[in-house]
Amino acid sequence: MRIVYRMATEADQAAIVAIYNHYVVNTPITFDLDACTVESRRPWFAQFQTPGRYQLLVAEDAGSVIGYAASMPFRNKAAFDPSVETTVYLRPNATGAGLGARLYAALFDRLGREDVHRAYAGITLPNAASVALHKRFDFRLVGEFSEAGRKLGRYWDVAWYEKRFADPGAPH
Repeated sequence: MRIVYRMATEADQAAIVAIYNHYVVNTPITFDLDACTVESRRPWFAQFQTPGRYQLLVAEDAGSVIGYAASMPFRNKAAFDPSVETTVYLRPNATGAGLGARLYAALFDRLGREDVHRAYAGITLPNAASVALHKRFDFRLVGEFSEAGRKLGRYWDVAWYEKRFADPGAPH
């Protein structure tokens, strides 16, 4: 298996939606309740059109997208611009082999060259694998929201993790 990590293109959108929909339908990992279509996700994809702090990378094996990692706006207010929210999703048959870590490493390498001060990740609990992945990349727990969302017939807690970056955009 030879994995290629690269920026996502429009041609990858259907594969990314398919990966995401597995988690929408089968898990509490995302709080979306209904499966998406490429068309319904167009606004989400649009945020990655301009190079910079918002990036969408894919992992590709033999021409097939098997995972993706993204950095997105943390909140929709200008003062939050140097902060991003990050996420990583893999095809179910691609988990457990370090692919998520390699995708995150590629994403964080790129973000280290951008005006990013903090990265945040919300993790639906329990999710030991995601917590371990984020700790591996120096995320630290900064808070937990109890019963923040209801899905699959129950309420779920969400832990929030923060990663510090050097601050290339800070005023001197």
